[in-house]
Amino acid sequence: NYRYREAIHKWDEALQLTPEDATLYEMKSQVLMSLHEMFPAVHAAEMAVQRNPRSWDAWQTLGRAQLGLGEIALAIRSFQVSLHIFPMNPEVWKEDLSWARKLHEQQKATKTEAVQALAKEKELTQESIPDYDFESDEIVAVCAAIAEKEKAVSAAKTVVIVSASGTVETVTEKENCPTTPDETLFIRAR
Repeated sequence: NYRYREAIHKWDEALQLTPEDATLYEMKSQVLMSLHEMFPAVHAAEMAVQRNPRSWDAWQTLGRAQLGLGEIALAIRSFQVSLHIFPMNPEVWKEDLSWARKLHEQQKATKTEAVQALAKEKELTQESIPDYDFESDEIVAVCAAIAEKEKAVSAAKTVVIVSASGTVETVTEKENCPTTPDETLFIRAR
């Protein structure tokens, strides 16, 4: 009747009374998957498999829950164990395992495409960076001109003087002959 929350409470109550019953964990896992609570569903299915490792339906439920989490390789392994226990189960063969293998192939194809795209992007970025000759005469001349300009700027220092009366005066000093302010100096900031 789609009353999944009530079912979970009933499974929990039953597990309080018989905590070693693998079937209860397996059914609880199915209900949790119906609620799209995949992590707790995987946990419950793992508990079922621990309690009864020979239960093909517990392994099948575990595989389905693992698929819900996106763990395709683990799900395939769980479905294979289920088939090993009960090889004549058409549901696991036709639905679960074939679906998981399709997903696995798609995942491989997507990863391959992503790796190829990254390789192509890396190749393009390596080609787009030109090889500069940083020791050419033009580059050395530009660097020398920038250095000279920086020397001229750093040689002249600007001093802001605020006197006790509150007047603000800006003085530009040369490196060789600094200006000394008079006794009315209140704050000196650079």
